[in-house]
Amino acid sequence: HISDLSWLKRFNHPSEYTKSGAEIDVAILNIDKENRKLQLGHKQLEEDPWNTLQDTFAVGTTHEGTVVRKDDKGAVVQLPYGLEGFAPSRHLGKEDGKVVGADETAEFMVIEFDRNEKRIVVSHTRIWEQGKVEEVEAAKKEARADAETTRKAVKSVQSKVEKATLGDLGVLADLKKK
Repeated sequence: HISDLSWLKRFNHPSEYTKSGAEIDVAILNIDKENRKLQLGHKQLEEDPWNTLQDTFAVGTTHEGTVVRKDDKGAVVQLPYGLEGFAPSRHLGKEDGKVVGADETAEFMVIEFDRNEKRIVVSHTRIWEQGKVEEVEAAKKEARADAETTRKAVKSVQSKVEKATLGDLGVLADLKKK
C-alpha cells in the first residue's frame, strides 16, 4: 500500500516512489492464506522517525521552509529532514500584506504537530504576529513598571508628610477657642 512506502512523504501513486520492475527491500506485514495475498511494507525496515521529530518540530519552534505547491486551501511547505508541512491560506500572509508564494523560502512556525496522523501544520503569519504581541506585552509590562514606580514614589512622599495625632487635635481645639 502507498502508505507503507515512506514514513515522511505521502504519495498518490507508487510510481512517484519507485519504477515498475525495480527491486526494493520490503518486510512482510501480513499473510492472507485464503486469498493468497501478502501485505508488504517498505517503511517498516526503518524506525519511525516521527518519534524523534516530535521534539525537533515541537509547537512554537520555527524552521526555514520552501513552498512546494500552492492551492486554494493553502500550501505544502518543504521543511528540513525531508518533511513536508501544510500552511493554511490564512497563515501565508506576510507583514507587508503580501502572501508567501510558490517556490519562495520563508520562516515558518509549527502550530500543530500530530505524530499519529503524521501531519505538521505551519504558519508564516504567526511569526510576525507573535512579534507584535510581544511588543504590546513589553509595552504593557513597561507601563505596569512605571505605574508601580509612581505608586511607590507617592507612598514615599505620603509617609514623609506629618500626620495629625490626637494630641495635635487637642492643641488645635485650644487654638480655635482662642
